[in-house]
Amino acid sequence: MAETVHCSRCGRDAGALARNPIPGPEGAEIRRRVCAECWEEWTRMEVMVINELRLNFMDPEAQATLSQHMREFLGLGAPESPADAG
Repeated sequence: MAETVHCSRCGRDAGALARNPIPGPEGAEIRRRVCAECWEEWTRMEVMVINELRLNFMDPEAQATLSQHMREFLGLGAPESPADAG
């Protein structure tokens, strides 16, 4: 049986991601809290956010801006502290 998560975005118990979608603790948090369907929706929205805001990833603030939009879209709130992740 496939692993499920209670998704922070859609509120359903749905299929989990097979692996962390991005490296690091944020990727692990996303895998624990976001269903595969909502992550797929984010990957489409991500392109629109990058284009609409004209994010230039040579600017260090661009990644922080994109991460903030991702967390809002996925209903994740503020980043988890390492103590919360356990």
